Amino acid sequence: MIQLQQLHKTYRAGPREVVALAGVDLSVARGEVFGIIGHSGAGKSTLIRLLNRLEEPDRGSLHIDGVDVLALRDAELRAFRQRVGMIFQHFNLLSSKTVAENVAFPLRIAGWTSASEIQQRVQELLALVGLADQADKYPSQLSGGQKQRVGIARALANRPTLLLCDEATSALDPQTTQSILQLLLDINQRMGLTIVLITHEMDVIRSICDRVAVLDGGRVVESGPVTQVFLHPQHPTTQRFVQEAEHLDENAQLDALAHVPGHIVRLTFVGEATYGAALSEVVRAHGLGFNLLGGRIERIKHTPCGQLTLALQGEAAQVQAAMEALRAQGTTVEVIR
Repeated sequence: MIQLQQLHKTYRAGPREVVALAGVDLSVARGEVFGIIGHSGAGKSTLIRLLNRLEEPDRGSLHIDGVDVLALRDAELRAFRQRVGMIFQHFNLLSSKTVAENVAFPLRIAGWTSASEIQQRVQELLALVGLADQADKYPSQLSGGQKQRVGIARALANRPTLLLCDEATSALDPQTTQSILQLLLDINQRMGLTIVLITHEMDVIRSICDRVAVLDGGRVVESGPVTQVFLHPQHPTTQRFVQEAEHLDENAQLDALAHVPGHIVRLTFVGEATYGAALSEVVRAHGLGFNLLGGRIERIKHTPCGQLTLALQGEAAQVQAAMEALRAQGTTVEVIR
C-alpha cells in the first residue's frame, strides 16, 4: 500500500538547519494498522505529513496505492488527498459549525451537491462513530472523546483507502483513549482500511497495531511485528519505550537479582503457548528446580503473550539441555545471567 524510500527532510531557520528525516525507508501493507513511535523531535509528525504532502520532502520517493505521490500536481494532488483521511491531535473542528456540518464539510469540498445524499452520508458516519444523537451540537458542547469521534467521521467522509492519525489520542484521558483505539480497530476490520498512526505511547502501539517502526533522530532504528519489537526490543530507544510502558528498570532489576543463585533466564511465550505447560514439563524432564522471579501475561492486539524471569537450579549441562528443549518447542529463551 505504501512504499517510502530514502525520504529526507530538513527545515531551515535562517542559518540553522534542523534535520527532521534522514533517509527513511518504510513499507506498509494494505489493510494493516501500522504504528510509528518516537520521542518528541524524532521526526514522526513530519513523516506522517509527508504521506499526503502537507509537507514536501527534499528528496526520496513515495508511492501510495501504486501512485507516485511526489509527481502529483494541482488537481491530481487534490483528488489523491480525498482518498487519504487524516485525524489530528487537537481535533481541528470548525467551532462555528455543528457536528453534522463539520462532517459534511469535506463532502461539499469534494463536490457533493445533493443535500439528501450529504445528509444520508453524514448520518451513516455519525452512527458509525456512535454520535447519531449529537448531530446538531457544536464542538464546544462535546467532550474530548466526542470531538475526536467527529474528527474520525469527517476523515472517513470521502471513503478513503488510507487513514492517517497524528497523535490522535494524546489529548485524551486513558479510558477515552481506549474507546477511540477500539473504534479505529473496528473501522480497520470492518472496512479493510489501512491505518498509519504516530504516537509516543507504547500502549497505543500494542493495543491496535500489527507492525511498528521506531524513529530516533529522523531515522528508523527498529521495525517489525509489534509482538517481536515489544517483547524483544533491540535498539536502546525501543528498550526505553518498553521499559517506560512497563515501568521497568533493567539495571535495577539485575542489581536486585545479584544475590539469587542459579542461571537466570527470561522465557517468552507467544500465542496459545502462553497458556501451555512447556515449562513444567521441561524442568521435570531435566531434573531442575526453579524460582519464579517475575512475569506477566498480556495481549498485544489480539495475540496473547507472556514473559517469565526464572532462576534455574541444576548442573550447567542440565540447564543447557532444558533451554534447548524449550527453544525446540517455540519458546524464546534469553540468558540474563
